Amino acid sequence: MRLSRHICCPPWRDLKYALWLPLYLLLFLALERMPMNQYWATQLPIDAHIPFCEWFVIPYCLWYPLLTAVGLYLLFWDRAAFRRYMLFLGSAFLLSECIWLLLPNGQDLRQAAFPQENLLTALVAGLYRIDTNTNVFPSVHVLGSIGAALAVRDCRGPAGKPLLRAGTAVLAAAVCLSTVFIKQHSVLDVLGGLLLGGLIARPVYRASPAFQPSPKEAPRKSPAYRRHYQKLLSRLNES
Repeated sequence: MRLSRHICCPPWRDLKYALWLPLYLLLFLALERMPMNQYWATQLPIDAHIPFCEWFVIPYCLWYPLLTAVGLYLLFWDRAAFRRYMLFLGSAFLLSECIWLLLPNGQDLRQAAFPQENLLTALVAGLYRIDTNTNVFPSVHVLGSIGAALAVRDCRGPAGKPLLRAGTAVLAAAVCLSTVFIKQHSVLDVLGGLLLGGLIARPVYRASPAFQPSPKEAPRKSPAYRRHYQKLLSRLNES
């Protein structure tokens, strides 16, 4: 009885906003195992000029603890920001799955053989085995990175300090770059993630105080606007 009351109290009650995650994972596993004889190949000519670099597997794998750490931090420090974070990720990830279902896509950029064998290339090979080369546009790694960077900026707690904001933004950018350098995504996949992320972020964070202009940055009303406003007030008072 005590345990149930504790779970229903803040901040645990806001975990209901993460209920989209099991649905996303189930749909992801189903889509990954769905037979795909033909798909739209998203690679561009520019992708052939981007070299493979196994070192980028490190920021690529840091994506998972990044999203988890940001979510747990917001859950305890700023639950309103946590709800916006979950709304952004849930909308972005589920919309991506709709795109994968309606427009089957993939990329043919993966290495047939690595230039050298080491621990990092072994890790990349493991990623290749776990994650297929399909369902890549838009990149959810890019969408998740955008969501984490926006959420840290949105947070009112210590995570909102400039140094942590900048660090999160740098890590998010490194994750986005890593997707093309280890050949998990094409440049077009990254651009698709950036575009979809921007479209979703606008309505989600529109009302967030962190994204409102400061009084110094807010545009001042022109004298003509103020005169028009005063006339309107006087007419209302006369009536």
